[in-house]
Amino acid sequence: MLVKVVYVEHGGTEHAVEVAPGDSLMHGAVCNRVPGIVAHCGGAGGCATCEVYVEQDWVDLTGRPSSSERRTLRFAFEPKANSRLACQIVMTEALDGLTVRMPPRQF
Repeated sequence: MLVKVVYVEHGGTEHAVEVAPGDSLMHGAVCNRVPGIVAHCGGAGGCATCEVYVEQDWVDLTGRPSSSERRTLRFAFEPKANSRLACQIVMTEALDGLTVRMPPRQF
């Protein structure tokens, strides 16, 4: 079963796509050509160019960033309390319907 994810660009344009469980949120965006997810490091968690803002209702289900992810997020464009690296969120069936927003740009 594929999992539905809605990526919302900074300007409000929504991209509803399906992602396979086990894939990262970043991989789902890249494979579906969602604008706003640059992913320079290819999912290694080292560049912060896949930063997303997780909607509050989903924060507990997506988990909290690890210490290394928090360090990388310091280099993100506009890090917030609900910022995550999309490459560090592994999709599961429990995340069906997940909505994330993107910053105005990625570095």
